[in-house]
This record gives sequence, C-alpha cells and structure tokens, in this order.
Amino acid sequence: MNRMLEIRGLKARIAGNDILKGVDLTIRAGETHALMGPNGSGKSTLAKVISGDPSVEITAGEVNFEGHNLLEMEPEARALAGIFLAFQYPVEIPGVNNAAFLRMAYNAQRKARGQEPADPMEFDEILKLKREAVEVSAEFLDRAVNHGFSGGEKKRNEVLQMAVLEPKLALLDETDSGLDVDALRSVARGVNRLKTPSNARLVVTHYQRLLDYIVPDFVHILADGRVLRSGDKTLALEVEKRGYDWLGA
Repeated sequence: MNRMLEIRGLKARIAGNDILKGVDLTIRAGETHALMGPNGSGKSTLAKVISGDPSVEITAGEVNFEGHNLLEMEPEARALAGIFLAFQYPVEIPGVNNAAFLRMAYNAQRKARGQEPADPMEFDEILKLKREAVEVSAEFLDRAVNHGFSGGEKKRNEVLQMAVLEPKLALLDETDSGLDVDALRSVARGVNRLKTPSNARLVVTHYQRLLDYIVPDFVHILADGRVLRSGDKTLALEVEKRGYDWLGA
C-alpha cells in the first residue's frame, strides 16, 4: 500500500519551547489515523508541521509526502499538493463570498495541475453535487466565509471545502471541539462520505466520542512530544476508561 506520509525522528519547537521530541508516524493511502493525548502533548503542533505553519521551528527529523520532502515546500505548495487542514477554530473571512472563495481555491488547484479553470456555470454544477454529497445547505454559499456561522456550521463548511478540493491527506484538528451530538454526527457523516482508497485522514482529538463516528484504522497516543503507544480503535476505548496516566503520559 502506498506510503503517503512518512515522519521520522521529528523534533520541533514553538517560541523556543521543545514540543515534539522525536515523532515517528507512517500514513498510507486509504487509512484513517487518530492522534490522541493530553493537553500540551504536541497533537496540534504535529498538524501544524504537516501543513506548514511558520510558527513551528523544525529542529530535527524528516517529513516526506508521496516521496517528496515536505519540509522544503511552502504552505501553499503543500495545499496544492493535496494537504488540507481543518482548523480547530475555523477562520472567519468577512466580505468574501463562500461560493467565490471555493471556486478560487478549486481553480488554483486546477492551475497547479496544468488544467483549465472551471467557468462559473461549470463550477456551480460541481459545487451543487459536492454540497449535496455532504449534506450542506445551499444557503451557506451566499454567506461570507464562516462569518456569523455557528461552530457546527463552520465545521460543516470545512467539510464542504474538503469535498470540493478532494485532498489526498486531510488533517482534522479537534473537529469535535464545540460541537453538540447532532452537529458531530452531521460533520462525521460528511467526512466519512469523502473517504476513498486513494486518500487518508489524520484525526486529532482529545476524546473517544469522535471516533464512534469517524472510525480509525490506527490510534496513536502522543504525550510529552512522543508517540507512547499505537494500536487499533480499541486503544481509544481503553484511554476513555482509564485516562492517559496508565500509559505513563
């Protein structure tokens, strides 16, 4: 199976503080991985490293995406290569129409692939199909990007972005944060419908409840900047029962 993302000996710091202290992780096409751990363990920092957040300083290790050195790529290049980060707190962009924003992002990808841009009518049909596939209301399209959206609406809007952009690797950073059960189920349904044998997801979460809806193939426990243990979905259930202390976290 294709090794999509390979991380070896990754060490990183933020504002002079060592956060990641030697992380190893391999994600293959078709897989869903969950990253769990206590606050401050480095979960979101790892997602930032992969997406190219400039606030993170890499001090050692390597990160390869489809055989290419990811650390040499600018954030925009990573996005165009197929990496998507769903934020814990999605950014609001007042004054920017949601549909126009999606068409701009979609056509940027097409340009990077050497394809002609989709005209407005063509894109409207694409957007309609994608929106219906992930159960997002047409009303979202006429609003500014995430502006005035509830927490659940912002997360559903990110699922719509994923549907349109079709990323190879989706990083879901605490997608369950601030969601009630109904919103969580809705977001998870959308995420699950986008899974294919050629893409992969890394789900960052504190709690097992998200993994009831987005079922992982592998679960990794991160603590003090290192992966302490990896296993299948039963590892998340064990953490739910016993907490992180029994792992030495």
